[in-house]
Amino acid sequence: MATTPEAKVKKKVVEQLKVLGCYYFYPVTGGYGKSGVPDIVGVYQGRFFGIECKAGNNKPTPLQQKNLREIEEAGGLAIVVNEDNMLEIENYLMERKKCS
Repeated sequence: MATTPEAKVKKKVVEQLKVLGCYYFYPVTGGYGKSGVPDIVGVYQGRFFGIECKAGNNKPTPLQQKNLREIEEAGGLAIVVNEDNMLEIENYLMERKKCS
């Protein structure tokens, strides 16, 4: 089975999260979950984050944008990642930590 471009982005993100020692998981939304939640959610040094992974020029849907905005409004970190910035996870998490 071929790996999709988005799956490749997710794999690179998860590799970095593991190195950083983050707690993370992929939420399942089928049936009982909340639609539009980011692909990966977790905690790094006490700060909640949500990461939406996209391939190419794809953008978050309006519902995904709403969820990302709600995460930020609640004090968490919302990140949209694609091939251009998928190796910058540590920078995003550390930058936000300094701003707290």
